[in-house]
Amino acid sequence: MDPRHNQLLAALPDLDWALWQPQLERMPLHYGQVLFESGSAPVGVVFPTTAVVSLSSMTRDGASAEFALVGNEGVVGISLFMGGGTMPHRALVQSAGQAWHLPAPRVSAAVAHGGAMLNLLLRYTQSLIVMTTQTAACNRHHSIAQRLSRRLLMGLDRAQSTELAMTHEAAAHLLGVRREGVTAAALKLQRSGTIRYHRGCIEILDRQALEHHACECYAVAKREYQRLQADGDGRARHAAAPRALADRRRVPVSADSAATRT
Repeated sequence: MDPRHNQLLAALPDLDWALWQPQLERMPLHYGQVLFESGSAPVGVVFPTTAVVSLSSMTRDGASAEFALVGNEGVVGISLFMGGGTMPHRALVQSAGQAWHLPAPRVSAAVAHGGAMLNLLLRYTQSLIVMTTQTAACNRHHSIAQRLSRRLLMGLDRAQSTELAMTHEAAAHLLGVRREGVTAAALKLQRSGTIRYHRGCIEILDRQALEHHACECYAVAKREYQRLQADGDGRARHAAAPRALADRRRVPVSADSAATRT
């Protein structure tokens, strides 16, 4: 698959693309694969094209909660070019697919070189910070049903297929809540005709209704990403064009790309 299915790489001007394209290495990602563990030193950054990666905060006793999701709009491994040295969180593949890897020495060269590549990476990092802060606010102030709706929409935006898998237990781990709370929230959404779940999958029957059930956190984070991309290099506007199938097909759509099977 063309690396430019990743929106950051697609936004590079031609001269920069010619410089960095030979440095990219194709990297198939498998469901459940751990790209980076918390505290590890990343050996490079990863640009997903069809895969989706979950970023989670871990506790000492093994509990976790997701704070961000990365698909073809972004990059995994920002600590490498932000000067952090080690990853402060776990990066886990939630939906298998393709990605492209830029080794650490090449990332260092990109930082030293500056220009469009570094500008795009930093702008994306700002949008990731917004997503993280909105997730924190969402976890504190909004209901499980709102948080579940937000997470389903985030998964759909990064999906390559309308059939997405997600168990109630997986959703509970991602949201950092009890499974019973997710089951009650999903039942509420199903009774309203918004979703239908079966065999570990959630099918979205009405995306507009799901957006109505979600809190404002979803729209805030998405809007900030689009603003930052549009304000960057002129080609960033073109990069926003490859949208998820879920944006082009309102129904039927299946929900959440984060699938932790039980």
